[in-house]
Amino acid sequence: MLALIAGTGTLPRHVSEAQPEAPLICSLEGFYPDDLDVDISFRLEQLGSFVQNLKDRGVVSVCFCGAIRRPPVDPEQLDPATLPLVPRIVAALQSGDDAALRTVIEIFEEAGIEAHGAHELAPELLPAAGVLSRKAPDQSRDRDIAAGRAMLAEMGRADLGQACIVRDGKVLLREDDAGTDMMIKRLLPQPGLETGEPIGWAIDMAGDLFSETADWLSGKEGGGAGAILFKGPKPGQDRRVDLPTIGPETARLAGEAGLDGIVIEAGGVMVLEREEVLRRCDAAGLFLWVRPVEGGECAPS
Repeated sequence: MLALIAGTGTLPRHVSEAQPEAPLICSLEGFYPDDLDVDISFRLEQLGSFVQNLKDRGVVSVCFCGAIRRPPVDPEQLDPATLPLVPRIVAALQSGDDAALRTVIEIFEEAGIEAHGAHELAPELLPAAGVLSRKAPDQSRDRDIAAGRAMLAEMGRADLGQACIVRDGKVLLREDDAGTDMMIKRLLPQPGLETGEPIGWAIDMAGDLFSETADWLSGKEGGGAGAILFKGPKPGQDRRVDLPTIGPETARLAGEAGLDGIVIEAGGVMVLEREEVLRRCDAAGLFLWVRPVEGGECAPS
């Protein structure tokens, strides 16, 4: 029997619908999926008893899908089955995203429950390499790709984030715990700010990078024309959990922010509701390029 450890968003529904038999839907308290009924809600403080409950129900496989944030831990809620796991749970909560999720997978696998990636259970969510949109990127994107890849490698070493915004070979913004869509929202006009006022809170780097991004946000550079969203998994990431995704909201925000296109790694980024994503990309004049991992030239537009 398969159990989905389902977080927020639509990914759990897509994975569930792709299964020949209905999986058991489980969610960490407070992080529930869209359009999917939850069978079991659990707290981190009862992780040990939750794993035992799954075993008692005949669960042999799990898939972690959807978004969650690190919940606060209430020591008074700890149960006897979870007490032996406390040192590992505490260490995981103090680690980066990938390290924390690896620890959780280990706990399940030590109990005889195998973890599978969402892309393994719903492979249709991984598009083949190529340009999917009507608009195609041009060869000038090679410099942006190199900058994006270098930034993702740096972010991977810090175990934080899977996306960045790049223009003219410079990284303007990088993803943090708030996620990709929130990063893009930081490029949109902010209520209460006069035209020409740079949004300093959106910048996490200094020097030339700050100047470049401040000009863009203040409207001095044509509203963001020329930039791309670059997204992919962290180098060395355990792809059974937290494989990055884009969806219709990502495409909508990218269009509103004035981006030229979206570049994702082939085999490393899932596209949710692909037809709607492409419709929004085409309507906004965005390109969507699923780029082979080992490079390849941009197709001329």
